[in-house]
Amino acid sequence: MTCSDALRETRSTCSYCGVGCGVIIESRGATITGVRGDPDHPANFGRLCTKGSTLHLTARPEVTQQTRLLQPQLRLQRQASPLALDWDSALDLASQRLADVVQRHGPNALGFYLSGQLLTEDYYVFNKLVKGLLGSNNLDTNSRLCMSSAVAGYKLTLGADAPPASYADVDHAHCLFISGSNTAWAHPILFRRIEDAKRARPELKIVVIDPRRTDTVELADLHLALQPGTDVMLYHGMLHLMLRQGWTQPAYIAAHTHGFEALVEQVRDCTPERTAQVCGISVEDLLEATRLFATSPATLSLYCQGLNQSSSGTDKNAALINLHLATGQIGRPGAAPFSLTGQPNAMGGREVGGLSNLLSAHRDLANPVHRAEVAALWGVPDVPSVPGKSAVEMFEAAADGEIKALWIACTNPAQSLPDQATVRRALERAEFVVLQEAFATTATAAYADLLLPATTWGEKTGTVTNSERRISRVRAATPPSGEARHDWAIGVALAQRLEARLRPGQASLFPYDTQDALRGTEAIWNEHRESTRGRDLDITGLSYALLDAQGPQQWPWPSGASQGKERLYEDGVFPTPDGKARFHSTTYHPVAEARDEAYPFSLNTGRLRDQWHGMSRTGTLGRLFGHVAEPAVQVNPQDLARLGWEDGALVRVRSRRGQVVLPVQASPEQGPQQVFIAMHWGQEFLGGHDEAGQALTGVNALLPSAYCPRSKQPELKHAAVQLEAAALPWSLVAMAWLPAQQVLRVRESLKALMAEFDYSSCVPFSDTVPLEQAPTQKAGLLFRAAASRAPAPALLRQIETLLGLDSRQALHYSDASHDQYRTVQVLADGEQRHVGAWLLAGDTRAQAWLRPLLQEAQDVSAYGQRLLSPGATPPVAQAARSALVCSCLGVNEQSIRHQLAQSRGSDDERLKELQCALKCGTNCGSCVPELKRLVRWVRPNTEAPELAI
Repeated sequence: MTCSDALRETRSTCSYCGVGCGVIIESRGATITGVRGDPDHPANFGRLCTKGSTLHLTARPEVTQQTRLLQPQLRLQRQASPLALDWDSALDLASQRLADVVQRHGPNALGFYLSGQLLTEDYYVFNKLVKGLLGSNNLDTNSRLCMSSAVAGYKLTLGADAPPASYADVDHAHCLFISGSNTAWAHPILFRRIEDAKRARPELKIVVIDPRRTDTVELADLHLALQPGTDVMLYHGMLHLMLRQGWTQPAYIAAHTHGFEALVEQVRDCTPERTAQVCGISVEDLLEATRLFATSPATLSLYCQGLNQSSSGTDKNAALINLHLATGQIGRPGAAPFSLTGQPNAMGGREVGGLSNLLSAHRDLANPVHRAEVAALWGVPDVPSVPGKSAVEMFEAAADGEIKALWIACTNPAQSLPDQATVRRALERAEFVVLQEAFATTATAAYADLLLPATTWGEKTGTVTNSERRISRVRAATPPSGEARHDWAIGVALAQRLEARLRPGQASLFPYDTQDALRGTEAIWNEHRESTRGRDLDITGLSYALLDAQGPQQWPWPSGASQGKERLYEDGVFPTPDGKARFHSTTYHPVAEARDEAYPFSLNTGRLRDQWHGMSRTGTLGRLFGHVAEPAVQVNPQDLARLGWEDGALVRVRSRRGQVVLPVQASPEQGPQQVFIAMHWGQEFLGGHDEAGQALTGVNALLPSAYCPRSKQPELKHAAVQLEAAALPWSLVAMAWLPAQQVLRVRESLKALMAEFDYSSCVPFSDTVPLEQAPTQKAGLLFRAAASRAPAPALLRQIETLLGLDSRQALHYSDASHDQYRTVQVLADGEQRHVGAWLLAGDTRAQAWLRPLLQEAQDVSAYGQRLLSPGATPPVAQAARSALVCSCLGVNEQSIRHQLAQSRGSDDERLKELQCALKCGTNCGSCVPELKRLVRWVRPNTEAPELAI
């Protein structure tokens, strides 16, 4: 074995949610071979969720070669295929085009849109480039879509964007108040800690506030299923009750706060009866939630997008913080308002000023003293005072022709921003669009004139900060793939070229070593560190060397300190001019777009358990589609019965801005007149066209561009929609196993055909082998389509060819007069025969039994020509197919039900016996809430009712 073949282990961090889990990456040579949780990292102590534990599979060479952007590319004209070019030519062109825009229209004709997945060093360079060198504040990030209301709420009340709690506070809390967060799915490793705390201290009370009955609710003592957008009314009603019951803390209020009198007047009319009516909950539940919050020895609030992604986002955050201040539930172990960060480094971006209204080290752009401090640090005459465009404003300005050039880094606005019609008009109208990205498969890539390959997880070096203010080192396990460069190094190379054009002959503002990644990033981080001196997030006592030696650390850690602070405001002193917190008095406002007669349903969006954002990474793995296999719109069963639809029927979901076509799915999690679509389903996986022939672009086409006036965060959690049956009588379904080295390229080819139909979707799938066997896992694709009439036969043949169904091993049936078409490929495997692929067009009911034949590799020797049989009844008896519950170990619901029917004892004992027997829920634990639900439903030796899971 050569040295290059030796197994190496590199400590780094996960690239998904804001919990900031530590990972140990295993690699050989230039290939990542494995990943496991870092047992020494204080955020996760070795645990990983389904997404984190499969990170290494997304870095396999077959995935990288099919999906990664590996060299700079240029489109000579829009819609054309991009051509490869070298880095110097690409950067020369970019700097020339940007400088030309600045000279013709001024720097505010540029817009830079970055990502919460960039490292702190990446963020810092681009912030300095745009606000320092170019002289524009038009730099925003997709953190605007997830965390800006939390930022504004903290600053408005406590004085600084500083989450006052730590994950350790879960172990000290007597009441957990989880509001607007499906923590079980969105922050699963933190939820494991909550489960541990509840198990160790059953007296811990958990209150969950969410319109849906999510997996998080499975652990709750009380669930408030409030109406969408009524959070401010709920909190005002709770404060009204606290005042009535004498549950506030007058001494704390007098000593440490301002503005309580105005708030008392504001909530005077928020009686229990009015609050319960507006929120759609009972007075009894309102009183119990209030009592638990106010009288528990320590109450910890955990909250996320349900509060943030709202046109009243800042008010929601502040109204919840009001309750903590009024009851003194802050600055003590287990007592604090704790905003959960959505992305791995949204906190780091906020620290360096990575929003259009911020500057480095939590400084405010509107403050002239702060601007002068940053200008002096950077060595520029001044920092512009004109406010920059936030995310939604930036793309609206580009759509209107005000912004001429867009630079997009590590994010996918053509999937993630609301009001997709406006976003795509912006991308089309902009004179010059640059996409700096690791993946070539995002929807935004199709609009870019210049594509620049960036490094990604496993290749990057720098730091990130998680939800609890903990800074972790990110270390590269392998060299960059292809010609990819680090995001900060791309920014430095661009800046140096722009300096030569815009300030020739002057010393560079970017003297960082781009040839040595460690030296370069450390120099950038040290400059950022100096900017924090004397600020609330002072980290002047930290260094790369200390982080390397002692591991991840929390800020503040000023020079001379021996450690960071686990929690803030223990002395009751806040970072405001007089040291006192501020109550925020606000009027309750409903959602921006209320239900009405024309649009009678409330659409809610959110995350899936095993997927991440636009799925550019998780969407490469078929196993992560095992839990939720395909896009759907979930509807309350009573609404479904009233409308007369069955599960799987195609429906058109329409808002005032756009539409999507989806299969409908009965879900008792949804309240009446409420529907749910996962946020992940964009044009990468879901397609079709509307009645006018315009391509459908996914769930965010439905959502309004309305945003909170303070935080500028859009209302991504709600839209008023109507549902109607989609009259699409002709349908097509196809499945195929494909070589791992080709499957993702085939998916891209099929994606190009999706707009040919009224409805279409294309998703990966895999077999269900345990995670440790994943390198040998099979790969496949599931393609669906529907239309008002059958397409041309040539289109079917094209799909067949892509899926390998044009081989000699395929059986065919065709009835052109009735638009019926069926093809099944049968492959020999010793003495057995297995289905390798199939396609059904017209009558697609046979998918019910063909799908398990293929996916479970059942022997079909007994079927013969009957594989071409129509109808939903299999021609040969077969076992019922069961939903996958545990993705890591490949355990399905049927196996779980069988085991539980034989078990005895308490629910906890039966769960332990189940986990011991089948191992489900013992790897990442993400399926544990679902296992608990099944334990309750399936009684010993009884047949349980069917579940919609």
